[in-house]
Amino acid sequence: MTKLKQLLPFVFVFIFITSAVSQEKGEVVTNTLYSKNLENKFGEDPNRAVSVYLPPGYNDTDQRYPVIYFLHGFMNDNTLINHMADLFDFAIATHKIRPFILVVSDQKTTYDGSFYSNSGVFGNWEDFTAYDLVEYMDKNFRTIAKKESRGITGHSMGGAGALKIAMHHPEIFSSVYALSPGALAIVREYGPNSDTYKEFASVKTQEELNKTYFGKVIVAFGKSWSPNPDNPPFYCDVPFEYKNEEMEVNTDVLEKWYKNMPVYMIEDNLENLKKLKAIKFDWGRNAGDRFTIQCKMFSQRLENVGITHFAEEYIGTHVNNIYTKDGRIPNQMLPFFDFYLEFNE
Repeated sequence: MTKLKQLLPFVFVFIFITSAVSQEKGEVVTNTLYSKNLENKFGEDPNRAVSVYLPPGYNDTDQRYPVIYFLHGFMNDNTLINHMADLFDFAIATHKIRPFILVVSDQKTTYDGSFYSNSGVFGNWEDFTAYDLVEYMDKNFRTIAKKESRGITGHSMGGAGALKIAMHHPEIFSSVYALSPGALAIVREYGPNSDTYKEFASVKTQEELNKTYFGKVIVAFGKSWSPNPDNPPFYCDVPFEYKNEEMEVNTDVLEKWYKNMPVYMIEDNLENLKKLKAIKFDWGRNAGDRFTIQCKMFSQRLENVGITHFAEEYIGTHVNNIYTKDGRIPNQMLPFFDFYLEFNE
């Protein structure tokens, strides 16, 4: 009992300190950014919401911070940051990462996702991300405006986008972490030996398309990578088509898709890959074959050409064990950037 009494003051102090730390909150601010890169004739809004997480104490000092660019997934948007802000506070409070800025821009399109690509018809979303968004952040927030202090990451569609943009722009971003990236390669439901294209062949209207999932993904791929303003109702081409119950392969379209899917982009971007300071991606063992196969393909091909990287399979699905305090964002992704980004000007 005597020892317990002696320890009680220290226990109360510990609880007080822990509570004080846990009460420190960052701030999320949302503004609108207009981009000429997104001007188009097909109804995609060039005014995009941009949500920015500012760490605790941001408004009390003149300190500058590294920036993590987070790319959201298919059918999501910038409001995803509202579900992540507590994770960022937690990660800073528990010293998993030093204070940082994180930004999520709205890239949900009328077809549910830009795939962070320059379409030339529906908007140049990669240029918006790499140029307009970075310029906006450096002009309006106290960023450390150099590549060594910029990281890019994202989940699913956003993970693929992060890898692609990092491969194209090592002069802007130094490090990349892809959380369960999708659309890395044509496998399983994305490929010809699935029911996806047979189902898509029977779809004639937007209403019918909305009742599918993989049909919508294929149209989003097409509008992002092989748009065709002369091909209604979806104004894009796809590499595999069913005609008279027979499948035909459009090799020209297939090549366009290859140029936008990271597994097939390695050789053309080999020198850029070598310039990146760090590359990591992960995937859940139970995410489904299209994720596990393409992530392993990407890692193997990187290894084959001598690109140092981290590739990790964990026990989980495509969506769980990511956006929680014991999940991938606070325990793997943010510590990765804490190690590889520069936090000093």
